[in-house]
Amino acid sequence: MPLAFITGATGFVGGHVARVLLENGWNLKALCRSKSPQCIRSDALEWVEGDVRDAGQISRAMAGAQAVFHVAADYRLWAKDPREIYESNVTGTVNVMQAALAAKVERVVYTSSVGALGLTKDGTPADENTPVRLSDMAGHYKRSKFLAEREVEKFLHKGLPVVFVHPSTPVGPGDHKPTPTGKIIVDFLNRKMPAYLETGLNIVDVRDVAQGHRLAYEKGKVGDKYILGNRNMTLAQIFSQLEEISGVRAPTVKLPYGPTLWLARFFMLVSLVTGTQPLIPYEGVKMAAKRMFFDSSKAVMQLGLPQTPVEKALSDAVDWFTQNGYVKRR
Repeated sequence: MPLAFITGATGFVGGHVARVLLENGWNLKALCRSKSPQCIRSDALEWVEGDVRDAGQISRAMAGAQAVFHVAADYRLWAKDPREIYESNVTGTVNVMQAALAAKVERVVYTSSVGALGLTKDGTPADENTPVRLSDMAGHYKRSKFLAEREVEKFLHKGLPVVFVHPSTPVGPGDHKPTPTGKIIVDFLNRKMPAYLETGLNIVDVRDVAQGHRLAYEKGKVGDKYILGNRNMTLAQIFSQLEEISGVRAPTVKLPYGPTLWLARFFMLVSLVTGTQPLIPYEGVKMAAKRMFFDSSKAVMQLGLPQTPVEKALSDAVDWFTQNGYVKRR
């Protein structure tokens, strides 16, 4: 198997991608910040210290690789200084693509996000070709991923063989930060969800997403985009499933969108003064205005993307959070 360079292997999705590649006989060089935990140990894995924002470090770390999996991203719904998100997600992506072009790698799998794709006006599932504009992006994370994707497309036109993957909402074990989605599950388990906003997400097992990256390298068409997702669920349905798994009662109070947005704006202003994360993320509320429903049939048919039941993905996430001390005992 070729030597692959991977970013984001210390994170949730990237860690699973690295494990899948190792299980399939790959040799890996994994980028790691100096303070990030190197949670995967293997004779076939070499950790290389560096930061995607440093072009020189990226070029040196990528030396000798035939394949690149750029999974790293700053996935936050709030940052005291939003420029940090753009530096990692846009500038960092340009650095990785530039290094890959110079190294003449055989293929790049770029991890975008369904957040960078368009949504339909009537709420029906969107696909890879649904029209989208920058003005459609709610929040700095989505805007940064949209802009990063446009930069990657420029390298595609320069001859860099890139395949795009767009994970929907991955859940499962190993979400150690946790991600904003994982935090919803943790807050639910800790009974910090007395009410909810009506919205919708496409849920997928993170291990299927990892397999989707491998399959995109092996079977994906250069220049094409693939949504790595599974089942569209309303937030109420997700909480109902979590109640069945954990025994914790699902919230029954549905919040009105308008007043909640105003309240979130107030907490955002407080956070700008205090420097602490807002109690209600303003960008998260804005995202909830539309159901993030997607059609992943292209990846299923063309790549063979697995479709593990979301009940198992949610159950495994609950078990992992519980066993690793994220849930307070009562």
